[in-house]
Amino acid sequence: MSDGEAVYLGIDVGGTSVKLGLVDDSARTLGKLSFPTNAAEGPSQAVARMREHADRLLDEAGLATDQVTACGLATPGTMDIPAGLLLDPPNLPGWDNYPVRQRVQDVVERPTYLQNDANAAAFGEYWAGAGKGADSMVLWTLGTGIGCGIIIGGMIVRGEHSHGSECGHIIIDMDGKRKCGTGQYGTLEAYASATALVARAKEALDAGRESSLRTKLDAGAELTPILIGEAATAGDPLADELVMDTATYLGIGTTSVMHTIDPNLFLLGGAMTFGRHDTELGRRFLQRWKDEVKHRGFPIPASRITFDYASLGNDAGFIGAAGYARDKHARDGVSR
Repeated sequence: MSDGEAVYLGIDVGGTSVKLGLVDDSARTLGKLSFPTNAAEGPSQAVARMREHADRLLDEAGLATDQVTACGLATPGTMDIPAGLLLDPPNLPGWDNYPVRQRVQDVVERPTYLQNDANAAAFGEYWAGAGKGADSMVLWTLGTGIGCGIIIGGMIVRGEHSHGSECGHIIIDMDGKRKCGTGQYGTLEAYASATALVARAKEALDAGRESSLRTKLDAGAELTPILIGEAATAGDPLADELVMDTATYLGIGTTSVMHTIDPNLFLLGGAMTFGRHDTELGRRFLQRWKDEVKHRGFPIPASRITFDYASLGNDAGFIGAAGYARDKHARDGVSR
């Protein structure tokens, strides 16, 4: 149990799993767990299990429900944050026009505050992770798609229509040769996501490029970012080119965001970070990303902004959701 500090429940809903955590005023995680979303079974079953797992967390922490100040809820878009609605979330098919904030508030019996999952993760890094101490920051998350969260002056950039910070969908190619998961052409996600990396690798192999990847695929391996990263680490020229091109594309998109908001810090997280600082490939990826921004951007901000990897991993979402609930509850004390 926290030493007399206020406690917040953070819930991070994803297409695959739901993560819950209890977080205190000092951003310490008191307990966490997760369960499969089973999204195809609909939202009601997932919401009911949120209460079950929240009760488990509370029991393990020695807390009662009324000792939780508020609940933060992070979900993928599309959404209407002021109305508390999921509109048409691609990662949660069938959860259309679902009043998720109210349903969760009903079961957890605490004031509940809804936020986009990428923005929640950014707030988590800002409050408790690699972004701590930054007045303004951007978090990129590279995975199946590209998520982005923006914090300015300690506030999440939500946007008028709950679609602020969706920078994975900025256009980096006017010819529009590639399409992302939302059906848009020429977006950053269409070039720098894990899905795009695999697609570009397949195209290169189909075009006859030589690579150790071909031998591995012939032996039954699946073409994944991990396989490509392993090949790049082993010195495969094509794999290395594909990974470094991903960093270049990310740098192009980052330059536009830098020129728009001029933050203190850019962070990179998600499932595709190539080992981060722990590997030579991860360090080169980070350097290529920075170099591309410096090459394309205004020299002064490009030289002063920090570029780094995020630090909270999969916990960023529920920590950020809890921190957002803490912030909102302190500001207005009513459900949002």
